[in-house]
Amino acid sequence: MQFDLQPKFLQDDLIKLAPLKESDFEKLYNVGSDPLVWEQHPNPNRYKLEDFTNYFKGAIESKGAFLIVDAATNETVGCSRYYDYNENDSSVLIGYTFIGTKFWGTGYNKALKKLMLDYAFQFVDKVYFHIGAFNIRSQKAIGKIGAVKVDEYQVEYYGEPSKLNFVYLITKN
Repeated sequence: MQFDLQPKFLQDDLIKLAPLKESDFEKLYNVGSDPLVWEQHPNPNRYKLEDFTNYFKGAIESKGAFLIVDAATNETVGCSRYYDYNENDSSVLIGYTFIGTKFWGTGYNKALKKLMLDYAFQFVDKVYFHIGAFNIRSQKAIGKIGAVKVDEYQVEYYGEPSKLNFVYLITKN
C-alpha cells in the first residue's frame, strides 16, 4: 500500500480534511488574512494578499495540502499538509498548518494532528514537524501531543527566504 499524500477525505466528529483545490482560495484567505494567525510565524506577513497567494500556490503545487473544515458547520478552519515523504527513512512531515483564531484552544489543532498522524502511521514510522524558532504557541501545542525537539535548521519555504525552524518528531511507537 502506497502513502497517498492527499487522500480524498479524512474526518472525525470535529473536523473534515479535504484535498485543497484552487477554488478554496477565497474561503481560506478569509481565515488566513488575520494578522494574529501569523504573528509568531517565520513569515508574519502571510496575512497580506501577496504573501498568502504565494503560500496558497505552494500548497496547491505540493499535492499534499488539505482544507480543514468544521464537520458540523462546514466553516473553514484552516489548512495543513503532508510533505517530504521519505520511503527509505519511513518518514513524512506535517506542517504549513494554520488555524483561524476562532478555533484556537478548542481542540481543533489536536483533532487535526490526530487525524493526520493516524493516517500517516499506516505508512511510516516517523512524522516530523518544522516549527518556526519563534513560534512559541505552536511549539507548546506540538509538545502537548508528544512531539520531541530533535534538531534545528534553516527551512526555505516556496518563494520565501529561509528561516530558522525547530524540528520535532513523533514516532509510531
